[in-house]
Amino acid sequence: MEQFVSVINAISDFFWNNILLFLLCGTGIYFTIRLRFVQVRKFGEGMRRLFGGFSLRGKKAGKEGMSSFQALTTAIAAQVGTGNITGCATALASGGPGAIFWMWVSAFFGMATIYGEAVLAQKFRHVENGEVTGGPIYYIRAAFRGKFGKFLAGFFSIALILALGFMGNMVQSNSIGDAFHNAFGLPPLAVGIVVAAVAAFIFLGGVKRIASVTEKIVPIMALFYIVGCVVILCINHATILQSLEQIFVLAFRPQAIAGGVAGVTVREAMRFGVARGLFSNEAGMGSTPHAHAMAKVEKPQDQGVIAMMGVFFDTFVILTLTALVILSSGVLSSGETGTALAQLAFDQAFGSFGGIFIAICMFFFAFSTIVGWYFFGQVNVRALFGKKAVKIYAAIVVLFIVVGAAQRVDLVWALSDLFNGLMVIPNLIALLALSGLVARISRNQVAEISPSLGANGASPAQPDREAAQEPAEQ
Repeated sequence: MEQFVSVINAISDFFWNNILLFLLCGTGIYFTIRLRFVQVRKFGEGMRRLFGGFSLRGKKAGKEGMSSFQALTTAIAAQVGTGNITGCATALASGGPGAIFWMWVSAFFGMATIYGEAVLAQKFRHVENGEVTGGPIYYIRAAFRGKFGKFLAGFFSIALILALGFMGNMVQSNSIGDAFHNAFGLPPLAVGIVVAAVAAFIFLGGVKRIASVTEKIVPIMALFYIVGCVVILCINHATILQSLEQIFVLAFRPQAIAGGVAGVTVREAMRFGVARGLFSNEAGMGSTPHAHAMAKVEKPQDQGVIAMMGVFFDTFVILTLTALVILSSGVLSSGETGTALAQLAFDQAFGSFGGIFIAICMFFFAFSTIVGWYFFGQVNVRALFGKKAVKIYAAIVVLFIVVGAAQRVDLVWALSDLFNGLMVIPNLIALLALSGLVARISRNQVAEISPSLGANGASPAQPDREAAQEPAEQ
């Protein structure tokens, strides 16, 4: 089994580090240029929409979907996960402080990619039996008609259901079980049962309950974690400037400052920074468009602008704070990696409370990801197998949550990484094929969405034909 896991990890690492890394970054650069640096031009508007739509009571939610803020928090619930702690620490341990600089670079271009994803999700969203639905499966079919489009869309959906809904949620519950066992001595299986019960209650409430939970849990978990990090940075204030210097200098000269990871090259700093950054903020992966399709907005570009804030929040706020806490604590040379490295940094500042703090944060981060990933999988299960299959899917997810909490999930995590990568390919192909349409929408050259029909008033079963022809016209 260990050999099999090693083989899967080797395939996944090659796929991510040598193919997807360049495809995702390349797509982000292409969209940045074609959309005339939309992440810079529309950043202020995105912040205004984010805080203007802030609500813990769902006052602005549409009857048939979500409010724009709920859609964003559902997306962030999936984006901000254990990778914001473990992934950041792993990037630092493997790629050195300079990896954080390349995380920022990938996130900057990723903001343009996720803008395109959200715009297309809005453009091709459907209303079926009074319920809004949408995601890459719909704009993939619009980009490529016939059997090829159906194959790509089906391949994407199956990869997502396996990677996020099943295997991904299994490892998230494992993170919660492990954190609570280490902090409080609780049996991981008991923790898993409680997590599964709470998750089942949310799942059974449908889209409205998911939206209501995420709009509350995301601001709370963000504030809790940010406050904790700020407290540590105040304690370590004398080394913050040195930490920032390491990030910028070691991005180009890995051995220039003492304390850099031995043997790290510029290529490795770039590879680990970009790969971990993209894996964390999910820009281009095709997951968050399922949430952004649900938002009730006047124009597709309105949700595109606010979608960019999810990447900004995930990488430039949460990941950066984690990195500064680790670097300012001086624990990078300890030899630890992953969660243990982050744990050591928090322990230095908070003592015995450090383990409890990490456990609480891991619960919020992992549980919110479970809710978000379940929802993304649900959309695709319903599109492929119909509404009746959703209950079966929910039951399987709940079972996986329980089993995952108490088991070693090395193989499941490895397979989740691989299927995460596989679902990126059809999503990026469709994004690039419809890039001309995204550009036209951004210039207000395409009609707005009808509140009860598909894009441009098209029947929900027949996506916008003009949009599907757009790539050829370009």
